[in-house]
Amino acid sequence: MAALRAAKQALRKDIKKRVATMSDQEKLRQSRVVSQKLFKHPKYLSSQRVAVFLSMQDEVRTEDVLQDIFKRGKVCFIPRYFSNSTHMDMLRLKDPEDIQNLSLTSWNIRQPGDEDAQSREEALTTGGLDLILMPGLAFDKNGNRLGRGKGFYDTYLERCGKHQREKPYTIALAFKEQLCTDIPADDRDFIIDEVLYEDEE
Repeated sequence: MAALRAAKQALRKDIKKRVATMSDQEKLRQSRVVSQKLFKHPKYLSSQRVAVFLSMQDEVRTEDVLQDIFKRGKVCFIPRYFSNSTHMDMLRLKDPEDIQNLSLTSWNIRQPGDEDAQSREEALTTGGLDLILMPGLAFDKNGNRLGRGKGFYDTYLERCGKHQREKPYTIALAFKEQLCTDIPADDRDFIIDEVLYEDEE
């Protein structure tokens, strides 16, 4: 267990360094390529209720994805993290402009504050999700994902299993710099269905 934790920590460090060397232009360019792949993806096209993360500096930009979700008339949910636990909710976003009204957390992520959260629909209480677009620090081609170590998404996917008949399809959005040959994982780590990144076509 300790060995696995240490291996994950070492890989997190390594990937963070790798992504830090990317220019903002390159991050934006790859984000656009990944977004275009997503927009043609059959699972995305057929999904009505979609959860998407609001991107941080070292993640694929999701602004275009958010716009597209609303343009196609899908229902959009975004994460609300609870900093002192592994609990996360997926709360409904009214429209792309709604993001500007959200408060900034200590992680510099926008999310609904306490009072605001109570008036928003939580995905699992109103029919679940068809698709979850996943963030992460590193991924391999077998669907293993290395998060930031808090376990928010693994815990949420576990809850989805209890609340939904069919588990949501999961697609990770990644820079090619975040791809690894092998990610250390154990039984509690959820395998994601697919990783979208710019491959050498």
